[in-house]
Amino acid sequence: MTTGAPTPPTPARPRRSRLRTFLPLGIAAWVVLEIWLLTVVASSAGGFTVFLVLLAGIVAGAVVIRLAGRRAFQTLNEAMQRGTAPTGGGGNGLLMLGGLLLMIPGLISDAFGLLLLIPAVQKVVSRYAERTFERRLRKAAPGSLGDAFQQTRIHRPDGKVVQGEVIRDDPADTSTDSTGHPRPPLNR
Repeated sequence: MTTGAPTPPTPARPRRSRLRTFLPLGIAAWVVLEIWLLTVVASSAGGFTVFLVLLAGIVAGAVVIRLAGRRAFQTLNEAMQRGTAPTGGGGNGLLMLGGLLLMIPGLISDAFGLLLLIPAVQKVVSRYAERTFERRLRKAAPGSLGDAFQQTRIHRPDGKVVQGEVIRDDPADTSTDSTGHPRPPLNR
């Protein structure tokens, strides 16, 4: 049965970003290339050699991640002792990414992981990532997560702690502590 009323237009589907469109295809191509390269190397050098290379990559990646994590914790601890913000955290993140790429089975991921262990490559990748991140933050729409992060970065406190004690104006404070006993009055 028709009423003669026009049908409402169908809302347009939001357009998918290029990253969401091509990322699955890129990952599939990367996996196929890794498998092909492993079979080529295994046919020329032997399967046991490929197994040893993959095992060495896993062990080296675990060592790199452990050292980078230890260095990141040490940097954070030193910064807390000084009372300042930690510096140089991007290098530790890139070291951890390099270790993770070493742990992923495959020769191409191992090559990229080894590249990320070189300090000059870390600096280039870190600068590129910072520029890209800053550009995306500037383009962030009002009310988005990027906008909230930008506002937090602009208005963050300086991190200084003021030592002192709280003095209440009400001398007849009858509050209780966690055990249910009355708290002693505050000295002025």
